[in-house]
Amino acid sequence: MQGPVSSLEIIILAAGQGRRMASAKPKVLHTLAGRPLLAHVLDTAMALAPRAIHVVYGHGGEQVREAFPGPALNWVLQAEQRGTGDAVGCALPRLAEDTLALVLLGDVPLITKDTLKTLCARAAAGVALLTFEAAHENQYGRIVRDDEGRVMRIVEWRDADRAQRALREVNSGVLAAPAAHLRRYIPRLSAANAQGEIYLTDVIALAVADGLAVATTSPRCASEVEGVNSRADLAALERVFQEQQAAAQMAAGVQLMDPRRFDVRGTLTAGRDVQIDVNCVFEGRVELADDVRIGAHCVIRDSRIARGARIEAHTVIDGAEVGPDCVVGPFARLRPGTVLDGRARVGNFVEIKAARVGMGTKINHLSYVGDAMIGQGVNIGAGVITCNYDGAQKHRTVIGDRAFIGSDSQLVAPVEIGADATIGAGSTVTRDAPAGELTLSRAVQKTVSGWRRPEKPARPDKE
Repeated sequence: MQGPVSSLEIIILAAGQGRRMASAKPKVLHTLAGRPLLAHVLDTAMALAPRAIHVVYGHGGEQVREAFPGPALNWVLQAEQRGTGDAVGCALPRLAEDTLALVLLGDVPLITKDTLKTLCARAAAGVALLTFEAAHENQYGRIVRDDEGRVMRIVEWRDADRAQRALREVNSGVLAAPAAHLRRYIPRLSAANAQGEIYLTDVIALAVADGLAVATTSPRCASEVEGVNSRADLAALERVFQEQQAAAQMAAGVQLMDPRRFDVRGTLTAGRDVQIDVNCVFEGRVELADDVRIGAHCVIRDSRIARGARIEAHTVIDGAEVGPDCVVGPFARLRPGTVLDGRARVGNFVEIKAARVGMGTKINHLSYVGDAMIGQGVNIGAGVITCNYDGAQKHRTVIGDRAFIGSDSQLVAPVEIGADATIGAGSTVTRDAPAGELTLSRAVQKTVSGWRRPEKPARPDKE
């Protein structure tokens, strides 16, 4: 008999090719909520604080390893995909003698820490399986029990007869057992089955024959153990994940105009009385303070939106900070490095990049502001451009408090506009403009008397 189990080690099976994905990319690198499937599994695994995590890789393995750099993982190569039993066998030499082994699947992204903790607690004396009741016919392995309800074996779908296929309790593929048991049984596994593979599930019959207890537990909901084998599976799990995110946000007090049209691809933190309209996407780390309003069809990435700000429809915000009571959009774009102080207004078709916009400043339409420092109470008219790039270097524009920049002006950086200065509409400013003065540059307007606009020659067929 084995000694007591003193720690947990996790084996994640991530070697499959995923032919039904019709992709050159390894299946575990396909994304759910903007992150690889394997990343979700790793997050849950790490939450269990195991002694080690072993990732079994094979198809496209270097891509998988490159996607998860760092020393935290032990990578195990399965050079030839010969089945799940062989995959676990590849990892077993890495495990300590006294460890409990938990086997997870790299394409089952929604499994929870609580479910796995329950499973591990039931495996200390023997083997524990995560099973569930199939709501419809599928090709998972069937759990075969005796008349007293004890697990006897698992029969894979292709090897099952009609009566076995009718069983509703199925195997999730997630298993926990002392590593010593797996070392005893995996070398005895055979590929004499319909798929010609070495099944990890055959360990169950061997354990039962030795008198070991086989315990089972089930997840809170079947979506926890649903795997990804096709693009359709991936899309279905994406919606499950997003529904979970929507439910959590609404429970925290966020008003979603339609929870079915809401996507979080990272972490969204929201304050009280936040309202989010339809088809908004939140990527990376996004923070929304109290009373923020987000209009329809917005994309917000790695940004902070302060209290009372209003983001109008079709706005893209990326790596920016929006101050309290600002109004942004519609159809605005804030690029990385943008900071809007309180009550600033950024209107339709305005793009801002690496710029600080002072309190109460207005940039209402059709302008580009890049690499700039703009003071308080500035008014920037339609069509204003800060010409920040000379083809080799970026240059800075500084605009003082309460300056007025007339429409269709170009500020050629490096340039400074003084406080309370006025730039006449249509000006190209190449030198500093003094504070409190009117600066303009315009060609002399003239009218050419008798000038005629060119006309196209008449076509014969139009005569």
